[in-house]
Amino acid sequence: MFTYENKITIKHWAEEDRPREKLLLKGRRALTDAELLAILISSGNSTETAVELSKRILHQFNNDLLVLGKQTVTELCKFKGIGEAKAIAIIAGLELGRRLKETSEPKVVKITHSKIIFETLYPDFAAILHEEFWILLLSRGNTLILKQQVSIGGIASTIADPKIIFKLALQHNATAIVLAHNHPSGNLTPSDTDIKLTQKIIDAGKMLDIAILDHVIFADKRYFSFADNNLIR
Repeated sequence: MFTYENKITIKHWAEEDRPREKLLLKGRRALTDAELLAILISSGNSTETAVELSKRILHQFNNDLLVLGKQTVTELCKFKGIGEAKAIAIIAGLELGRRLKETSEPKVVKITHSKIIFETLYPDFAAILHEEFWILLLSRGNTLILKQQVSIGGIASTIADPKIIFKLALQHNATAIVLAHNHPSGNLTPSDTDIKLTQKIIDAGKMLDIAILDHVIFADKRYFSFADNNLIR
């Protein structure tokens, strides 16, 4: 009968199969997601190696790192062998990966339609469970100057201050702005508050000769564009 006493632990694996040693010998790209996660958590539990535990965690979230990145410390601690320190290590590691992807390849982005807005801001909205409001500041040719978070809210709402938005626009000599926020509920329909706030910012922009090109609502991997739905006037 199999018992933990005769279980083969990672330290008894062939050296080239151990996650840390495999990374040193073959490079980071040779490791599976589970092996990289095992390095973050360092050890498993009384019945699983770090790799086996990592495979189980990934399986629980359909092997989707984006879904894993949305989990809280409390949710991750439900796995046997994952305490607060390991949960924090997982969250921090995935957040570093997200930031690396965002900053590693700077390029000129020209905003010509809502899909580009979605692609530009999706990494910032992908793994959060609360509302955030962001803006894109654009040059005269609609080239992206800056993307900036302007407020953080709760699960149901966030408030964007037009004064902050236009202060940033004037500081960066922007001639156009794109507004964006997310709906953690998954409902893409703009609320009355969303519509009224958008119109308020549009009206203020007209006085400063700064155009509001669009307001995009994010929900999971979908989006709603005010411009596409003729709500920008």
